[in-house]
Amino acid sequence: QVQLVESGGGLVQAGGSLRLSCASSGHTLDVYTMAWFRQAPGEERELVAAITPSGTSTHYVNAVKGRFRITRDNVKNTVYLQMNSLKPEDTAVYYCATSTNGALPTSRYAYNMWGQGTQVTVSS
Repeated sequence: QVQLVESGGGLVQAGGSLRLSCASSGHTLDVYTMAWFRQAPGEERELVAAITPSGTSTHYVNAVKGRFRITRDNVKNTVYLQMNSLKPEDTAVYYCATSTNGALPTSRYAYNMWGQGTQVTVSS
């Protein structure tokens, strides 16, 4: 059973940066596509970014392109989300998730293991 633990969330002013981390306890992640999702109050959970097992391909939702970057370190069993130029509309709980689909699925239903989430709040 993969256990995922997110960290790095917090309160930041608009225009600031945060780096989220997602670490696995006791299980290698290098066979999984990894993704970051976010969910704002009253909204659907949406894909933010995804990365293939090797890290060679990535996908971003249009709203974060050019501002966010997803990377992974398979030696450390950790996936990162660098978030720059943050906006108030980025405020949400951010979740990492794994998929056995080796491509870059965008549907939340393709992901079967989830972390507990970390809150990101961007003030204006």
